[in-house]
Amino acid sequence: MKLLLDANISWRLIPILKQHFSDCLHVEQTNLPKPATDSEIWKFAKDNNLLIVTNDEDFLDMINLKGFPPKIILLRTGNQSNSFVCNLLIRHKDDIESLSNSSETGLLEIF
Repeated sequence: MKLLLDANISWRLIPILKQHFSDCLHVEQTNLPKPATDSEIWKFAKDNNLLIVTNDEDFLDMINLKGFPPKIILLRTGNQSNSFVCNLLIRHKDDIESLSNSSETGLLEIF
């Protein structure tokens, strides 16, 4: 499972998440323009087989319009602490793995 954290998710989560997910990076760690558009992030994730982790509902619109890949993990928690978001992703590791392995599902909403 390779995760790409959107700009609305803190880059500070990367060291902890790397202990639980095979690969994890933040959009700021890519060669994308800063700030990157949603379309640029989408294309980068698709080209690199990454799951996008975001709070941005625009990605929900994109997946409804374009389908997948890339696959989206949409956090529906509102603004939360980095610790909360990190623990939430770790708690849902099995769900994220199922999403990654599924050929039928492209979206995981976490509440």
